[in-house]
Amino acid sequence: MAVMHKIRHFVWGEVPASKTERKLLLKIDWFILSYCCLMYFSNYLDRSNVSNAYVSGMREELNMHGTQFNQINTIFTCGYIVGMIPNNLMLQVVPPRIWFPSMQIIWGVLTFCTSAVRNVQQIYAIRFFQGMAESSTFVGTHYILGSWYKPGELGKRSGIFTSSGLIGTLFSGVLQAAVYTHLNGVAGRSGWRWLFIIDGVITLPIAVYGYLMFPDVPTTTKAFYLSEEERLLSCERLESDKEKDIEHGHLSLNLVRRILGRWRWYGCSLLFAVSGETESFGSNNLMGQWLKAIGGFTVPQIDYYPSGMTAFAIASTLVCATWTDASKSRARWPVLVYMSISGIIASICILIWSSPIGLKFFAYYLAGATYAGQATTFAWANQICADNHQERAVVLASMNMWNNVVNAWWPLVFYPATDAPRFTKGMWAMIGTCIATLLVTWLVWYLERREKRQKTRRQSEEVVEKRSAKSVDVDEKSLRSHAESSRRSRESA
Repeated sequence: MAVMHKIRHFVWGEVPASKTERKLLLKIDWFILSYCCLMYFSNYLDRSNVSNAYVSGMREELNMHGTQFNQINTIFTCGYIVGMIPNNLMLQVVPPRIWFPSMQIIWGVLTFCTSAVRNVQQIYAIRFFQGMAESSTFVGTHYILGSWYKPGELGKRSGIFTSSGLIGTLFSGVLQAAVYTHLNGVAGRSGWRWLFIIDGVITLPIAVYGYLMFPDVPTTTKAFYLSEEERLLSCERLESDKEKDIEHGHLSLNLVRRILGRWRWYGCSLLFAVSGETESFGSNNLMGQWLKAIGGFTVPQIDYYPSGMTAFAIASTLVCATWTDASKSRARWPVLVYMSISGIIASICILIWSSPIGLKFFAYYLAGATYAGQATTFAWANQICADNHQERAVVLASMNMWNNVVNAWWPLVFYPATDAPRFTKGMWAMIGTCIATLLVTWLVWYLERREKRQKTRRQSEEVVEKRSAKSVDVDEKSLRSHAESSRRSRESA
């Protein structure tokens, strides 16, 4: 039984103390993770479908040339940046069960529209507004997860959520290959157009599920499947963590001054702005472009083979998230070291162009490890900012926003489609990014440790002051008592 308990603790985190808490955790795992994962799955399915459509006939049919594919991604990123912080702040005002599904319906309808475009300029317009709607999902969900789960439960839930997006990427390649094989030309539509129709059909029912089942946050939840005892417990289990701020829904005017006056916003934003660019192998579908450029592969193969990178990304994300939760310190920084080293090795293997094609397959698949830091980086930020819910919401949004600010121009400079198949500039940029990630990881680790030491010192000083004040109070009472006794003795004499 002891062995089973340890395995369960490693795989799923701290075992709740009571049967009621176990039942509550099971419910929120099911209803929060099921909706958030399905929502993020459809989110990434949509993003990946553009890359898969590009190598499956869209480029030729829309007469795309030069860096227009990169420009589509850049315009989407600009919309994503514009919507990032407003979307996360709206979660403080509008119930998440309303906001999340509403944004999902908007991007689902726009996905249907993509299936009918006649030129690349129409895709530009659609992708900008899709970016605004889809920016609600990633950081918004990390905010929600940080509102419901304890530190020891957070890492692997973040990992499961992040992996659902990667599964969307994995499924997109498989779906595009199947659609191209079976639906290309049906009803006079190209296979890549059917891909967007199917994507929209998948998205809308998930939004309806969110309207009906999503529980909001612990302090405002009215979910019918939670009893009154469970609603109270969902708050109490987090209040036991003295560092946790569980308030929600009240925006304060001094928020900006408070956030900019501390290191957290700067450190966490810089960390993901840099480390997020290590995902460029997958986000720009470099492997698919490489396969298409060197020739000798069919369209289904070009869609299928990059899925190996995504599969390794999912495995790395889940293993790393589980390990960091199970460790006593719950340190997240080792994951960023692992992904940086993997990115450097993969880049070097691709730079050596005379190397066997099998080594390049290995390098691209190994590059999937660079996704492992996504979940743990946001879990780390959730822990760092756990004592202030408003700061946490803004910091999480800013991390993703600054990463996308960089990502708006990064692929155009270092990964233009015209550089396929070698992407020499991109490989050197990847090595530099991985080294920078290691340096910024150390900086955030150092600042977090310093803040904890300062907090511990202040608490110790407060304890000493309280004891001193209590001692002085006792001494004063003793002196007063002694004086009173002396007065009474003189009076009796």
